[in-house]
Amino acid sequence: MKVLIIGGTGLISTSMTRQLLERGDEVTLYNRGQSEVRVPAGARTIHGDRKDFAAFEAQIAKAGRFDCVIDMICFLPEEAESLARAVRGRTAQLIFCSTVDVFEKPAQRFPIPDDAPLGGTSKYGRDKAECERILMAAHARGDVPVTILRPAQTYGEGRDFIHVFGRGGGAWKRLRQGKPVIVHGDGSSLWVACHIDDVARGFLGATGNTVTYGKGYNVTGEEWMTWDQYTERAAEGLGAPPPRIVHIPTDVLARALPRRAKIIAENFRFNNIFDTSNARRDLGFRYTIPFVEGVRRNAAWLDERGIIDASDGDPWQDRVIAAWEHLGERLDSDLDGVDD
Repeated sequence: MKVLIIGGTGLISTSMTRQLLERGDEVTLYNRGQSEVRVPAGARTIHGDRKDFAAFEAQIAKAGRFDCVIDMICFLPEEAESLARAVRGRTAQLIFCSTVDVFEKPAQRFPIPDDAPLGGTSKYGRDKAECERILMAAHARGDVPVTILRPAQTYGEGRDFIHVFGRGGGAWKRLRQGKPVIVHGDGSSLWVACHIDDVARGFLGATGNTVTYGKGYNVTGEEWMTWDQYTERAAEGLGAPPPRIVHIPTDVLARALPRRAKIIAENFRFNNIFDTSNARRDLGFRYTIPFVEGVRRNAAWLDERGIIDASDGDPWQDRVIAAWEHLGERLDSDLDGVDD
């Protein structure tokens, strides 16, 4: 197949490009050329800025016809409108990389199915949901056959992986040093993570697959973990001792740390588990890399570059934990005798 990937240097894209080349496909990447490229030799590259809509659409037209176009970096509705114009009549299939963050939260049923109501609790999720609507409208008009894939947390060699407060090596350095780490709520909300190689194989299964036209698929981890379990398995994969977890209510974190805890309040507090049965049936999607093994691979990549060791270890967590413990002591004192 002749495949165009818009993006091509991110986590999923690098694994997907490698697998497409190994399959014998002809791959072209479209990006600004400003990111570290970790893909094998053999992929052609077109440099440009997709946010310059007129130039982007002209470059795509000049590039010729593709069997499949995969857009990994469409985040805004206006970018989706430009994409629909750019690929109309120039490809047999458009695959849009969306996100599970398009769904309403809390969900109405679990695991969250492919056809759950769109809504989103963050601007990122709401924008991606609107991109889906725009591209499905193009599909309905007959402009281009569209397939939508929705990853959840995707991790792997090429970047640090998510912790409770987002990204950065500080939390993982704390685990290795045996220092306490904060987990929101009581640690029981559910989460999934999937290694880039498994997610990328899901994308390959969608290419040229007419069964997927006009449909959206969850391509997520199938190892349902509480956030406590996620932290414990991350520690195991990092070669760290069992974690010393400190639970702090989400509402308290959101009030005290509105910037750092934003992702907790908008996303991590909810149960994020998804039904992948349609992806397994139609795409041949499989979850093959257990989280602990995936973390070991990711940690090896990070350690080769000294990323965890170079972090400051999030000393601010010590201040938050000390303040929380002080509040607990004050509560004990103020409520002395109440439970008698």
